[in-house]
Amino acid sequence: MSYTTDPNDARLGKGIDEKQIPQHEVYLILSEEERAKGFVRPVRRSYKHVGTGGPQFPLRDLTEEEQERYANWGYVKFEEFPKGFERAVIGRFWTEKQLADVGNGCKTVTTMGQALAETYARDPKFYGATYCCSCQKHLAVEEFVWEGTNEKVGS
Repeated sequence: MSYTTDPNDARLGKGIDEKQIPQHEVYLILSEEERAKGFVRPVRRSYKHVGTGGPQFPLRDLTEEEQERYANWGYVKFEEFPKGFERAVIGRFWTEKQLADVGNGCKTVTTMGQALAETYARDPKFYGATYCCSCQKHLAVEEFVWEGTNEKVGS
């Protein structure tokens, strides 16, 4: 595995994996000059796969209209956000799989190289996905916490 600072490098992988794959041949990092400007978060090299976060607010069953409208998506519950919640949307639909996956990460700790760790520390939102060495997939950073903390990776 190697690193590049070129976001157009043809060897770069993208996004979240549906099936198991080996790590990519190359990963994108911030340049040495950018990382040398300092870090907004601690440099941490290890993270734990804890799984997806769950609903923050009570769930309700779908109305008959919602069941018909969203039948192709498999939604089973709706989470209504309270007025004034920071998001512009009014709520979120959930599938059985999404609800079953809440908190069900493999609990494995993955350790990354120093340049990747420094990129996270300089720009915590630089990556949208990261690799789990046990699941052998790139998954959303929200499924991971920094080892020894409850702090979400990418926050």
